[in-house]
Amino acid sequence: MDSIKVFAPATVANVTCGFDILGFAVENPGDEIILKTCKKPGVVIREIKGDEGRLSHAVEENTATISILNYLTHVERDIGLEVYLHKKMPFGSGLGSSAASSVAGVFAINQLMGQLLTTEELLKFALEGERVASGTGHADNVAPSLMGGFVLIRSYDPLDVIKINTPENLHAVIIHPNIEVNTKDARNILKKNVPIKSAIRQWGNVGGLIAGLTMNDFGLISRSMEDAIFEPVRSMLIPGFDQVKASALEAGALGCGISGSGPSIFALSTADGTARKIGTVMKDQFAQIGIESEIFVSKINQKGPVILD
Repeated sequence: MDSIKVFAPATVANVTCGFDILGFAVENPGDEIILKTCKKPGVVIREIKGDEGRLSHAVEENTATISILNYLTHVERDIGLEVYLHKKMPFGSGLGSSAASSVAGVFAINQLMGQLLTTEELLKFALEGERVASGTGHADNVAPSLMGGFVLIRSYDPLDVIKINTPENLHAVIIHPNIEVNTKDARNILKKNVPIKSAIRQWGNVGGLIAGLTMNDFGLISRSMEDAIFEPVRSMLIPGFDQVKASALEAGALGCGISGSGPSIFALSTADGTARKIGTVMKDQFAQIGIESEIFVSKINQKGPVILD
């Protein structure tokens, strides 16, 4: 094999109560990458599409190629490689854009090299891409993009990641308003200390959400999708958030919250038709305050990255 094309999915991180520890993959949008071997040693970025010229072509500064470089160093392979990256999701959207590129890169190179490492072993290399993008290696986007499905990060030191079983008919709707929220800004506004009462409430919701997912208990999922700590602060960065969330719940959503650090908002439902109805009313709410938006509807993506023809 001398070339490969891979798709890696976008993700929803935090999932209301699971700040920095929960995330799930969706079927769309996502990023695509093409790797081609060449005779001249070294990794070079030949083309980046869909980034409006915002991404660096320096391989040490790009999330996709830094994960590839670290992988090649680890497996002690010195090859020539041309990289073509197609960004197919908006920047600063809260959908794990940098994570999808990093996962696409490391998954593709592992396939090209004959799958020298397991999926679990690839995670630390994908995290390097996140570290380049945001300064920290958070796994709540990277892990679900790489592993697929709904993922719990139980610990970062040592890294302990668990894939959670989810109901077959669980659907997600994501709406991305045409505004941008900087991840660092969204993290900097958070309070450094949390009241014990709020923390206990949050822990109960995390446990309830995981139990609801594994038990196929939609009532428990719905009751547990509450963020008592971070959403009240971060939602101030998203115009119309309260109205959009209320409209989603009225339209039948099990729960609704901020995707990652925003501005995208997600909701969960039990059917595709309900999810599309929820997306429509959320879009209408943004339109009423003059904000254009884009809707994505899908089941939970259980596969993670895939090889494209």
